[in-house]
Amino acid sequence: MKIFLTGFMGSGKTTLGRKLAARMNYEFIDLDHKLEQQVELSIAEYFTLFGEDSFRKLEAEVLRKTPYPENAVISTGGGLPCFFDNMEWMKANGKVVYIKLSPKTLADRLETGKEERPLLQDKHGDALVEFIENKLAEREPFYAQANIIADGLSLTAERMEQILMVG
Repeated sequence: MKIFLTGFMGSGKTTLGRKLAARMNYEFIDLDHKLEQQVELSIAEYFTLFGEDSFRKLEAEVLRKTPYPENAVISTGGGLPCFFDNMEWMKANGKVVYIKLSPKTLADRLETGKEERPLLQDKHGDALVEFIENKLAEREPFYAQANIIADGLSLTAERMEQILMVG
């Protein structure tokens, strides 16, 4: 089974994905990392040089062209489900889990480490929360199409495995 983890940046896709993959004895794939390897640039550098439109096209290409093993947990970029028909593609090729968190929780998690996140660089405090609220409002209709919507606050790899086995 291929499990695609979606959600806003800071929702725990990579951290939880690694733990879930280890727990289920699945391979873990971080699509952001794959993309960076392919272009030999960080996502922040790519954004600066080529802009968001070019990044979204490349991201969709990496999603589709990555060779996935039969059993894998795949961490996706926060915006990936919202462009082209990426959400439909993931649902056709595996199970999609949306890790859902409140804007305030996401802002608290994202306050540090923003230099690696091009969309957040000059935002702090209330401005950061407001930015996240607005972005989430745009992205929620896409995220909501996931096969499983999981509350990110209480989510552990063990809980996620149980949800997947039922759902």
